[in-house]
Amino acid sequence: MRIILLTQSDPFYLAENIQYLLSKLPPYAQVVATVLFDVSPFGKRESFLRKMKKTYSVFGLRFFIHYGWTYVCNKLNSSKDVASVLEKYGIPIIRLEKGINHPDSLALISSYNPDLLISIAGNQIFKRGVIELAPKGCLNLHTALLPKYRGLMPSFWVLKNEETETGVSVFFVDEGIDSGDILVQKRIPIDAATTQQGLIKQSKRMGMDAIVEAIELIYSGNYQLIPNDDEQMSYYSFPTRDDVREFYRKGKRFY
Repeated sequence: MRIILLTQSDPFYLAENIQYLLSKLPPYAQVVATVLFDVSPFGKRESFLRKMKKTYSVFGLRFFIHYGWTYVCNKLNSSKDVASVLEKYGIPIIRLEKGINHPDSLALISSYNPDLLISIAGNQIFKRGVIELAPKGCLNLHTALLPKYRGLMPSFWVLKNEETETGVSVFFVDEGIDSGDILVQKRIPIDAATTQQGLIKQSKRMGMDAIVEAIELIYSGNYQLIPNDDEQMSYYSFPTRDDVREFYRKGKRFY
């Protein structure tokens, strides 16, 4: 099975988890290329300066210093670099000059003859051309129990809303937002000591295991989809400064 990953140059969590995923793939699954988008941790492509200002204004000084320092340290550490991990495994990197939905981009991705596309923190909206490009479809990993918590930063929102559990969902991408049928779901309990950083790390690793399971199910051709029911859905966008203040008032922590 020929797989193309769609991901971004995230310097925090993705490199080690993509390495873990590659080490766990069954022998019949081969990652033939990876589309590597510019980093955009909050789901929107913006200039680096704008991202810095937004992070400071919404999350405050402590968060800004902590993750700013982590960002600098990780940029100097090749094990935290997605491109370095891909090069280690001999996986070609596709850097698109145009948006992923552009005909030129679709032609380039198609030239690798993928059977399956897998999005992990992909930060562009996929239209029908991408969704239907590979014969076995396009999967996406979402770190929440769909149909609840569609949208951005689910780990923040489940803690702020004082949920007792969350999880990961691997689903087939359609033209909605986190709305396709679900192939694999796994649950994660939340307790009073859970931080957002800890939850992100746990859900990302569990997500890689869920992707492997999804690949195995698709290869076998024997699986049942879980409906992603719009009537039960909830959607969350980027938090405001007031959301962050309430997060702290409830005793929640980012790290």
